[in-house]
Amino acid sequence: MNEVHRQDSNRRTAIKLGAVVLAMFGFGFALVPLYTVICEVTGLNGRSSSLTGATAPRAFEVDQERTVTVEFVAIVSQGLDWTFSPEVPRMKVHPGEQHVIHYVATNRRHAEFVGQAVPSVSPSSAARHFNKTECFCFTRQAFGPGETREMPVAFTVDPRLAPGIDRLTLAYTFFELTDVAAGPVQELR
Repeated sequence: MNEVHRQDSNRRTAIKLGAVVLAMFGFGFALVPLYTVICEVTGLNGRSSSLTGATAPRAFEVDQERTVTVEFVAIVSQGLDWTFSPEVPRMKVHPGEQHVIHYVATNRRHAEFVGQAVPSVSPSSAARHFNKTECFCFTRQAFGPGETREMPVAFTVDPRLAPGIDRLTLAYTFFELTDVAAGPVQELR
């Protein structure tokens, strides 16, 4: 009887451990969308809903008395053989004005490259006041071998930006998705 009791005890323990593993696995999958929602709501990590998808142009009253410097940064994911840079490193804008700048990317490989840029705005408290109406970051970008492309970003700084903030940084990190590109193209958020 002792052997039967031990087998039952081992079986219950194995079932409990299996349930814990499944729960941990499910929790791991739930973390990514949960983190994304938290970032969009709070502006954490420079992300907000205005950074992740096309929005209808919003009419702002232009604040001619205020100037904000917007700096543009391009980061190349480690190990990629290509160039990526903004056409201008910074510009002074009046909140409420619509502006368009371009980033330039060149695939220096002898093979096709598919990637996507992930944006961030700093300071993170200002992310919800940086509104992009057109951005190459909304979709995956496919480059042929040696191809160079200018990619536009249309943006407006919301006049409701906190008065003490006079400098914003828009940074893009471009990541390779060539191996992932075989599936349907989806917008990364």
